[in-house]
Amino acid sequence: MACPKLFLSCLLLQLMFLSLVPEVAHGKGLKVGFYRKTCPNAEAIVKEVIGRVMSVAPSLSGPLLRLHFHDCFVRGCEGSILLNSSTHQAEKDAKPNLSLRGFQVIDRVKTALEKACPGTVSCADIVAIVARDVVVATGGLSYDVETGRRDGKVSSKEEALRNLLNATANITVLRTAFAQRRLSVKDLVVLSGGHTLGTAHCPAFSKRLYNFTGKGDADPKLDPNYIARLKLKCKPYDNTTLVEMDPGSVRTFDIGYFDLIPKRRGLFTSDASLLDDSVTKAYIDLQIRTGGSTFFKDFGVSMMKMGRIGVLTGTAGEVRKVCSKVN
Repeated sequence: MACPKLFLSCLLLQLMFLSLVPEVAHGKGLKVGFYRKTCPNAEAIVKEVIGRVMSVAPSLSGPLLRLHFHDCFVRGCEGSILLNSSTHQAEKDAKPNLSLRGFQVIDRVKTALEKACPGTVSCADIVAIVARDVVVATGGLSYDVETGRRDGKVSSKEEALRNLLNATANITVLRTAFAQRRLSVKDLVVLSGGHTLGTAHCPAFSKRLYNFTGKGDADPKLDPNYIARLKLKCKPYDNTTLVEMDPGSVRTFDIGYFDLIPKRRGLFTSDASLLDDSVTKAYIDLQIRTGGSTFFKDFGVSMMKMGRIGVLTGTAGEVRKVCSKVN
């Protein structure tokens, strides 16, 4: 809209136009306790469902936490990771997302919330609250979750392929991706600590074992003894075996992941790259030296920041009745 004349009047028209545009911003419109009046028991309902799930399927803690990451890094935290596509072109159909699990748990939570407060709590908010609750259920500290997100109506396989970080990413790629989403280098290392929960399929790291530079060699940044152990679990071309990212405490939210990094036992290239930056390395050293003195609180702060990425609020998007399909 050009304004060559009558500048003030035109400026007012522009401001009026902008006020009608649905909110698509970095966290604007979110607040803690968004459903306090419209669905006062919303978070208690989520907590109850997750408590039941964790009692019978604790291995879902990592996948449920991972859902939030994968949702936020593609189109923002607006629940597009949950959408199905009859032509297999949704985010969940992209190769990095094929191993995601926990969708049925999100559906269980949504069903419970729809029964209590129909058409009120968004699927995007459910994903964020569930992530917090699995952290708490596995030993981490609770933290506030800002709510008020709306659900997106688009989910693209191609966008997921372009935007999701690869396990082979180096520190430059990681820093750039986080900065583009208004996340700091500290957020990068703190959120990487989420790898204390969950497992990974062999293809995510097998190149480090068998063919790192294309010459049948192993990654020199990976501990040789650890390589030998991993080769016992992951044979060449093994696409199905799962390996713990934090061996020994895979179902406990702790600082075990950070202990592994300086020992050169981080499973992914992206894990090892945290030693290539002075800020991330210093943070890891601090947590090891002090027994995780700040990590648990820091994680909640960084999760809140991540949860603001590209949110839809106000009249943007919708509140889905079923998380896997638009209304």
